[in-house]
Amino acid sequence: MTTVLTIVAPIFALIALGYLAARWKRMSEEGFRGINDFVFWLATPALLFGGGISREGSAAAVVLVFFGVAIPLFALAVVLGMRVLRLPLAEASLFGLNASFGNTVMLGIPVMVAAYGQPGLSLMLGIVALHSVLLLPLATVLIDIGRAGRARVLWVVRSTLQAILANPVIMSVVAALLVVWLGIPVPEAVMRLCSLLGAAAPPAALFCLGASLAGFGAVAGAWREVSLALALKMLALPALVWAVAVVVGLGPLETAVAVTAAALPTGANPFILAKRYRLGEARSGATVLVATLASVVVLGLLLVRFRAALGAG
Repeated sequence: MTTVLTIVAPIFALIALGYLAARWKRMSEEGFRGINDFVFWLATPALLFGGGISREGSAAAVVLVFFGVAIPLFALAVVLGMRVLRLPLAEASLFGLNASFGNTVMLGIPVMVAAYGQPGLSLMLGIVALHSVLLLPLATVLIDIGRAGRARVLWVVRSTLQAILANPVIMSVVAALLVVWLGIPVPEAVMRLCSLLGAAAPPAALFCLGASLAGFGAVAGAWREVSLALALKMLALPALVWAVAVVVGLGPLETAVAVTAAALPTGANPFILAKRYRLGEARSGATVLVATLASVVVLGLLLVRFRAALGAG
């Protein structure tokens, strides 16, 4: 338990420091933007590339179990949004994203590195690479249908492909997979550079995550939507992923990574999509904030359980 606290406490302390720095205006928006750009364009891709060329365990099985639950849960959340919350299809689709799309980069990567080390990060790669590729286009298509009565499928496909090619996080994973598949030797100097850059990614990402939370606010009028989204994202998704992992016989580390990834709080992308379409922005922002706060308890309990199972204390 003490070991887990030494992992969880610094993670959320860094988030709190970023939040306070933004609230108290100890850094300018340009300063935060610069750190965020460094994390997104250099540090995180270097970390993921290094993790990708030293893969361990059954990463494919982790991906199949995770998305085999996440995608159906997204569909269920859309239905609940329409039937229980009485939201139109476009807003229900954003609600579904709030209930299924986790913060796999800014929080997920630091948690995996701190809790499970390089092997855990390697198993997380597929989830990181496919998260936005699968869930965001699904939500976008449904939003288009809800708003215009038809889906701009070709536009969504083109936009998704452009986003993939322009996303250094996804492309670093693709590059690592190609290097492994083709057997291309990686010079020691390149690995050392990736190690130096990658070491900066987790703390800088957590600091920027905290700063971004300062822009979100809890909305009393959206408590039903936020509560239901939290129940689906923070409880139902990890519980179902855990159940499926047990049924298919995933190993202890693979199970730990899949369930921990499922328990990550709602990421910022649903809020960004809500702002683009001007639909449920306050509701999405409140979900991100409250889910991140709730993840202190949920992730803490899961790490206690899984690290004990792995014999890591």
